[in-house]
Amino acid sequence: EEVFVKYKNYKIQIVDLPGSYSLNDYTLEEKVTKSFLNNEYYDIILNVVDSTNLERNLFLTSELLALDKKMIIALNMNDEAIKEEIQIDEKQLTKILGKPCIKTSAANKEGIDLLLEEIVKKFESEKLPTKLIFSDVIEEEISNISKFFEAINFKANVTYREIAIKLLKEDKQTYKFFHDEPIWTKLQPLLNEAFEHISLHYNTKNIEDIFNEEKFAFARGAVTETVKEKGYKEKTLTEKIDSILIHKIFGLPIFLFLMWGLFQLTFEIGNIPMDIIDTFFANLIDNTKEVLGDNQISSIIADGAIAGVGAVILFVPNIVILFFGIALLETTGYMSRVAFLLDGFFHKFGLHGKSFIPLVTGFGCSVPAYMAARTLKNEKDRLLTLFIIGFMSCGARLPIYVLFTGAFFSEKNAGNVLFLIYIGGAILGLIAAKVLKIVVFKSEDEPFVMEMPKYRMPSFKLIWHTVSNQALMYLKKAGTYILAASLLIWVASNYPKHLQVEEAFNQKIELALTDEEKTSLKNELALYNLENSYLGYVGKFSEPLFAPLGFDWRMSVALETGLAAKEIVVSTLGILYGLGEENDESSKGLIDKIKANIPFASAIAFIVFVMIYLPCLAASMVFTKEAGGWKYLAYLFVFTTTTAWVLSFIAYNVVSFLVA
Repeated sequence: EEVFVKYKNYKIQIVDLPGSYSLNDYTLEEKVTKSFLNNEYYDIILNVVDSTNLERNLFLTSELLALDKKMIIALNMNDEAIKEEIQIDEKQLTKILGKPCIKTSAANKEGIDLLLEEIVKKFESEKLPTKLIFSDVIEEEISNISKFFEAINFKANVTYREIAIKLLKEDKQTYKFFHDEPIWTKLQPLLNEAFEHISLHYNTKNIEDIFNEEKFAFARGAVTETVKEKGYKEKTLTEKIDSILIHKIFGLPIFLFLMWGLFQLTFEIGNIPMDIIDTFFANLIDNTKEVLGDNQISSIIADGAIAGVGAVILFVPNIVILFFGIALLETTGYMSRVAFLLDGFFHKFGLHGKSFIPLVTGFGCSVPAYMAARTLKNEKDRLLTLFIIGFMSCGARLPIYVLFTGAFFSEKNAGNVLFLIYIGGAILGLIAAKVLKIVVFKSEDEPFVMEMPKYRMPSFKLIWHTVSNQALMYLKKAGTYILAASLLIWVASNYPKHLQVEEAFNQKIELALTDEEKTSLKNELALYNLENSYLGYVGKFSEPLFAPLGFDWRMSVALETGLAAKEIVVSTLGILYGLGEENDESSKGLIDKIKANIPFASAIAFIVFVMIYLPCLAASMVFTKEAGGWKYLAYLFVFTTTTAWVLSFIAYNVVSFLVA
């Protein structure tokens, strides 16, 4: 059916398509509507929705947004919505969808002139980018496929994003087209991998069900943010749970309590196997030296490789528990709610609630966190989020925190201190975001839909996949370049040899009368060799920079090696503070060595520095790629190092004053 309307200098032709809730091929109406929208020429889509049943109607809107055309949304039956006490914030909905939303009523001709005015305005203006955002897992695969087309410079009439969405939705025409193209052989494995990843997250291989759930989550999120209903309506189970978990007063304390509980478990349960692992590696070091004898080869294997890798593996249980807790909260659909819950709070710091997902991912590992920031389509919002992800302490920093909290706090308080470190880092990140927003990334806040997936029972298959992958990545690091770094640190801390000095000390040791004197002289020799080694030179060179923070040269070296991987900080401290100790049954563990050699104020300053400074080499490379160039890495280095130094300096002096 066609209607012609004259308005201003235009003759507007309106083609009325059959009413439909979706663009599937189930009914004749759906087929006709889908065929017209995909194949016919038109200027604008006028999407008429029922204001009294907005969530159901926005399901179709999400499909229309995927077409990436000019569109206007008429919020019809506004008179009925008023009667039912339904309030729709059409301005916020306009910002969220990136399409003008106008309240109308066909029954009493309300808003018709405004609608016609918007049609003319929309026709005369350029098309704005569409704001259809999927969940992180789908967005990741859209990005991967788009980058594939970008890399081969594929010529297309539509955007790579649009092609990627159609491929993931298994659109028949798109598949038919690519099946006859030479690139299909490269594209097919990429799609297989994408479907495997997506189906694991949704626990189904039915792509139609997956995208239907995405659309419902999109619609539910948009309605949650823009619609208030005063009239009585029977609540679904999801809504009942949401009324508690995303309650404007109780929601945040519930979230903080859950995170506090997670860190308590991380320390308490993670500590149980620690002694077993520690004893195992201590025995392995002793046995290695016994078998190979007292020589350089046995020392490099035992004190270098085994001590370095052992110091890192010691913290695997803590990391597994932390990853398990975060994965558990993600798979139930709770983390999406927290993003919505924190949206208003985040806006005060210049961030968007959508930044929450990359930020909370940063508690696990900064690499996927930087990649997750792709879901933020506003360039300044994305860059701002990238700059503060490092303030969220990744799993690799956990061993350092566990080591220092174990050394300086009682077991009863260690879990609380761990929680405070993580929350403290997050708060510092928010303050840094506010400063950067005011000084560097000035822009108007841009809203997005917070997807509200339905609550699911935890998928232990997905949790196992996430936790095992992260644990294996951690162990792979321990077995590869952490091993290489440990060996390098051992060599750098043992060479060059000072033969004349050693000979003089050995003569004194032979002449010593008591075992205590001999041990003291051996430790003195080890310390002399260490201070005059290559590592000692590096430490001594940078010591003046770190001295105001209460760090000795060994702590300075540990921070510098931590630029490669944060786990290396622990293995470096293990090697540097382990040298000169007699490895017998009374040999102290690393925690005791740290406690004996590092003052309390210096330890607090060290924790603060580790919380803030540049992430590991792998994360820094991903940051550079995601931010768009090396200059951003230089900015990040200056920003994080300066902030870390200043705050560590304050922490050291405040704690020194308090304990004096």
